[in-house]
Amino acid sequence: MELAGKAAVVTGGTRGVGAGIARALLAAGADVVVCARRPPRSPVRAAGREAEFRPVDLREPQAVREFFDAVATAYGRLDLLVNNAGGTPYRLLGEGEAGNTEIRTGALDAERHARVIALNLIAPLTASLAAYPYLRGSGGSVVMIGSVSGTRPSPGTAAYGAAKAGVESLARSMAVEWAPEVRVNTLVLGMVRTELAHLHYGDARGVAAVERTVPLGRLAEPSDVGAAVVFLASGAASYITGASLLVHGGGERPAFLGAATVNTAETKGS
Repeated sequence: MELAGKAAVVTGGTRGVGAGIARALLAAGADVVVCARRPPRSPVRAAGREAEFRPVDLREPQAVREFFDAVATAYGRLDLLVNNAGGTPYRLLGEGEAGNTEIRTGALDAERHARVIALNLIAPLTASLAAYPYLRGSGGSVVMIGSVSGTRPSPGTAAYGAAKAGVESLARSMAVEWAPEVRVNTLVLGMVRTELAHLHYGDARGVAAVERTVPLGRLAEPSDVGAAVVFLASGAASYITGASLLVHGGGERPAFLGAATVNTAETKGS
């Protein structure tokens, strides 16, 4: 799965999952450009190599087109686009920020959720369209970073879940329209341990409790996601397009199993 001589762009590649993807691509030999609105606190490096940072706001179509034009000119090609940028705050529908019970109705609430959808669905579409002419020329590929939130209810992150469901659908349609020149696939991620994991799962005890819900017994590391991206970008995946690859450690243990265990213990004890 050597990627030497290939040029890749990782959106949101300056930290967390994106940085893990960029490091895996660097280790595989690719030239990597990471982009975000703000520069990273420290360079993204692996295997003695460093990713180039270029700023761009993915919500500005003209800026995105200029970004990909510049990258393709600088590297002479573009072989891979990883649409990783995204995220969302916790916000129940019809309510304000977490911990704020003030009801927010009308345009303000709708606009906030619309911004989540714009970042997580419209931005990957914008980036993919801007990259397409260059990917087509090199026989490249697109990897969308999806989420299990797009395949199950996501209370508190409903707009995000809807956007991630849209990303999978978008990728499947792109795969058909852009074949055979460009392959398009989705990685459907579960829970990942990043530098911001404490904001989602709490302290070490909270993380350990969450890990017990995963069949493999741990959260994913960014490197796990990076390895999957390298595979999908490589010749080993040359016949894979329009696919959704689950990277979630087996998902979540079904709730009924815990209930059945409790009920069984109660029966034996009676």
